[in-house]
Amino acid sequence: MFSKTFDGWGMFTIAGLVCVTFISRSFFFLTEKNWSLPHWAQRGLQYAPIAALSAVIAPEVFMANAELIHTLADARLCAALAGVGYFFWRRGAGQAVLGTIVSGMAVYLPLHVGLGW
Repeated sequence: MFSKTFDGWGMFTIAGLVCVTFISRSFFFLTEKNWSLPHWAQRGLQYAPIAALSAVIAPEVFMANAELIHTLADARLCAALAGVGYFFWRRGAGQAVLGTIVSGMAVYLPLHVGLGW
């Protein structure tokens, strides 16, 4: 985990990261005044989970071995289409993101395991 040449700069970096993390996470407890986020920030935070999920999933769906996928006979593309279809079908309803993941995996697993795509 740590190399044998762990020096003072490494300790300084870790201490700096600890300080930044502590200050940023405890900032809200330091004030006694109640405050709320502006409406635009609250609305923007509603999109954070789906943005993070798409940032993680998109490279896996469209790339294989560091190259773009060149065929439509790929289980990942079919699963992504099924997930997107479910999301737009159930948009606005509860648990749309969970249903998107479940519907995508319900298409992906039979195609990948059963057909070997």
